[in-house]
Amino acid sequence: MNNRSEILTKQISDIVDQSIVKRNKEIKKRTYLGASSLGDSCSRKIQYRYMGYEPDSERDFNAQTLRIFQFGHEIEESVAQWLKQAGFDLKVVDKNGEQFGFSIADDQIRGHIDGVICGGEMDIQYPMLWECKSANERKFKEFQNKGVALANPVYAAQVALYQAYMQLTENPCLFTVLNKNTSEIYYELVPFNQPLAQEISDKAVKILEASKANEILPRIAQTRDYFSCKYCEYQDKCWSD
Repeated sequence: MNNRSEILTKQISDIVDQSIVKRNKEIKKRTYLGASSLGDSCSRKIQYRYMGYEPDSERDFNAQTLRIFQFGHEIEESVAQWLKQAGFDLKVVDKNGEQFGFSIADDQIRGHIDGVICGGEMDIQYPMLWECKSANERKFKEFQNKGVALANPVYAAQVALYQAYMQLTENPCLFTVLNKNTSEIYYELVPFNQPLAQEISDKAVKILEASKANEILPRIAQTRDYFSCKYCEYQDKCWSD
């Protein structure tokens, strides 16, 4: 590739990346606690998001990360289609074409599920919650070896909340993970964990109460080099408070 071609391809890359980041910033931010993030170990980070704090400038989502998120949504659509063609009666939107979800605490806590399996050819109990994720090879192996509860507590909390507030507690959730390296799919039946659902619900209420009182919750660690803090988008904000 000659020098001019390198310059032009670099310009194309920059323009595409900038447009992705710009579009993401135009999306209206959540003004509620999302069930998908309430399982995070740090309540202060969740509170910062809820209160609309801007991430540290150098730790905001870049174009590559945003593409990974988009790819995850497209994977979800593919897995849903494969389940349907296998005979499962999977519903991903309601009669109005909207994603199924719940809202509690005056709309301050909300969640949107991937779908509900209402029937199928297998002799198992329906309906059941369906949640779909994707992962790289290393993380996929963790799901296979440990199960969702240990491999990703945030996902486990998300499933428990969805089951509780969507009234899908009687039957296990079908939890699927697609390996982005090999396209292998991991399937797990996750029974309803009532104590976990209650724990995360109580945590959400505590975050709401603290925010209403203008109180910032404690940090998760004593030093900023703690593992979770090193990758937090609010590291500078948190440790300067």
